[in-house]
Amino acid sequence: MSSPAADRRARSLLLPLFVLLLVAALLTAGALVAVELRAGRPSAGEPRCVVSSTDESGDRRRHTLSAEQSANAALITAEAVERGTGTYAAVVALATAMQESQLVNIDYGDRDSVGLFQQRPSQGWGTVEQIMDPAYATAAFYDGLAEIDYASMSVTDAAQAVQRSAYPDAYAEHEDMARAFATSLTGRTEGSLNCVLAAPDRPGDPGAAAEALGGAFGGTAPAPVVDGEQVVVPAPGEPAGWAVAHWAVANAAELGIAQVSFDGRTWVRADQRTTRFAPAPGWVPGTGAHPDGAPPADDVVVVLASR
Repeated sequence: MSSPAADRRARSLLLPLFVLLLVAALLTAGALVAVELRAGRPSAGEPRCVVSSTDESGDRRRHTLSAEQSANAALITAEAVERGTGTYAAVVALATAMQESQLVNIDYGDRDSVGLFQQRPSQGWGTVEQIMDPAYATAAFYDGLAEIDYASMSVTDAAQAVQRSAYPDAYAEHEDMARAFATSLTGRTEGSLNCVLAAPDRPGDPGAAAEALGGAFGGTAPAPVVDGEQVVVPAPGEPAGWAVAHWAVANAAELGIAQVSFDGRTWVRADQRTTRFAPAPGWVPGTGAHPDGAPPADDVVVVLASR
């Protein structure tokens, strides 16, 4: 039987060991967060959007962007859809914007570079005010891309031909992410984008959502119709319908979107909660999300958060 003195010595040795393990755990967590930030990805718990893809070896990979990055990615790919340039142009554009700005519309950069694509007024891209408009900057990039035979070029060569960067090989680092998000946001992969977001902090504005959606896709999708707390895009077909549906999910944080439905499936913002052992459910059958009757499968139906 151990003595009280021996028990005290054992406890005195355990306390430093516990503190050491706690410090190590905190340092490891901090290092992981730092890696995520350097990679331009959100840390655990932040609003985020995820697309899964399969690599050449058949392994599944998850590509994660923050809600802000995803909304900008959706803007960039919607421009490709509207122009009819195909998915590859969107891949080049996304890889470029990720390398240049981490897909964030920043008002600073190398020398006079600003915006999503770090375009420079001194190189003829436009005024600072123009370049800081993401829609203008994106259109300017695609205008530059249209002047070269990008379809026959690698992602990094095509990006470099437009950007004239001091680091021409860096764009290739983002090609896998760009392909996954471009394929999803152009509607080529169904129900492939999921965003995990906090509850809306204000009601959504159906009119504003319809205007933003219509402006993003122009005439490549039917005009959105406001119906109470909903915005309906009637029978857009595929892949346009999935492009619109994924765009709505990517912009859910900004526009106060609570649900998106298309093709018999529904994304429910309130249900996207992850646990240690299970991922967020993402898109689910519409009959399960709407037991009283699912929305018409041919329409994209966007439900705004209510008061």
